[in-house]
Amino acid sequence: MKAIYFAWIRERIGKTKAGLAPPAVVSTVDGLMAWLTRQRDGYAYAFEKAAVVRAAIDRRHVRHDAPITGAREIAFFPSMTGG
Repeated sequence: MKAIYFAWIRERIGKTKAGLAPPAVVSTVDGLMAWLTRQRDGYAYAFEKAAVVRAAIDRRHVRHDAPITGAREIAFFPSMTGG
């Protein structure tokens, strides 16, 4: 699966995208973020306040309990407000 990072999440991780191969036990967006935080410090910093991180699987916004099985792309971005 390909991961894409936006805004301050991208800045904290230090890259715009990455190929991911999480273990089979990682089955949800929440689980993926938890797994990523254990991979590198930048991920831990980016996902330290997971509640404000939004996700999209294959360009469709999803909740953190959404399954990632079969996903081709997952995007992470901060919550946004209009103005």
